[in-house]
Amino acid sequence: GDLLRDHQARGTELGKTARSYMQKGLLVPDDLIIEMIEERIQAPDAEGGYVLDGFPRTVEQARALEEALENRGEGIDWVANIRVSEEELILRLGGRWICRRCQRPYHEVNSRPRKEGVCDECGGELYQREDDAPEAVSRRIQVFAEQTVPLIRYYSKKGNLVEIDGEGSIDGVRELLLNALT
Repeated sequence: GDLLRDHQARGTELGKTARSYMQKGLLVPDDLIIEMIEERIQAPDAEGGYVLDGFPRTVEQARALEEALENRGEGIDWVANIRVSEEELILRLGGRWICRRCQRPYHEVNSRPRKEGVCDECGGELYQREDDAPEAVSRRIQVFAEQTVPLIRYYSKKGNLVEIDGEGSIDGVRELLLNALT
């Protein structure tokens, strides 16, 4: 998501095209995402390793990523699947707000700003991303079931999938994730 937003903020052609899909709650086509990822993992700060969050989302993306990594003499160590119920996803995503200026996240339930609509850090305006609107969240859940669930089976068969219960607190889920991947 950060990579997509970065391309949009910089006004790249990839970013403009991706935005039209994201506004509808659809996955951005594989060729656009793969091009962004390949560009990003070649950056100097990725030389010591990196974590990909939210990518790949389809088996096709996974295969393309594996091919790109093999060409660099690299591979995928672990894949984490953080399991969260549909009800919890709707609550979490539908209540998320972001600062326009510094991008700090807030939540209507568990991370409210001191003053409604105003960022505690920089005083910027808070907004809800279009892909967090209720209709888009419902569509994202449907797309996940159709396109990403097969990816979970794919990595499970490869033997590098780690399942994490994501229903707990942020600190609790982080601890489970770190323990599983170390």
